[in-house]
Amino acid sequence: MSILANIFGLGKKGGKSPTPQEAIQKLREVEEMLSKKSDFLEKKIEGELMVARKHGTKNKRVALNALKRKKRYEKQLQQIDGTLSTIEFQREALENASTNTEVLSVMGGAAKALKAAHKNMYVILSNRAVNVLDVDDVHNLMDDIAEQQEVANEISEAISNPIGFGQDVDEDDLMAELEELEQENLDEQLLEVTGPATDNLPSVPTAEPVVPTAAKTAKEDSEIDELAMWAS
Repeated sequence: MSILANIFGLGKKGGKSPTPQEAIQKLREVEEMLSKKSDFLEKKIEGELMVARKHGTKNKRVALNALKRKKRYEKQLQQIDGTLSTIEFQREALENASTNTEVLSVMGGAAKALKAAHKNMYVILSNRAVNVLDVDDVHNLMDDIAEQQEVANEISEAISNPIGFGQDVDEDDLMAELEELEQENLDEQLLEVTGPATDNLPSVPTAEPVVPTAAKTAKEDSEIDELAMWAS
């Protein structure tokens, strides 16, 4: 108790109490010091145990003294572990309290700022200043906003609606014309794919046809008769 009292200045009458941050820092320093002492005692316990094992059968007096020292070290280590647990609990409690204090301070300042903002929050409604803390005035303001929004929507709709343009056009005529254009487009595409079939057609004659004369016809008939007689 005297060590902790000296650390935190509790032994001095009329002494100033440390701040939470100062107390947390001192507790951390004590934790570090006790942790080092705990490591030192663990090494001493391990050393005494090795001595007891080494002289267990050769020199029992040395072995027993080593075990006695080990017991004292273990007792001190147990006390230090308990003290560390208490200090750790105090440090965590102080840290939580310090955090809560800061949070509450910030929240209190925010509440004051919000109250001041609401107190000074005025709007112009129907040519008069209205405090928005008045719920009825707030509802009236929202109604005015909704009404003006409806007016704005009606104006936008009226502006976007065309007047006197395209009203006398027959939709059926437009569809028929569109179908004709599509059919012409398809015909042109088919001609481009197949091509005109004019390669194997005979050429157009340019001379006038010759009409056979009567003499020529009689000669041909005579030749045909001679051939018929020879064949028979």
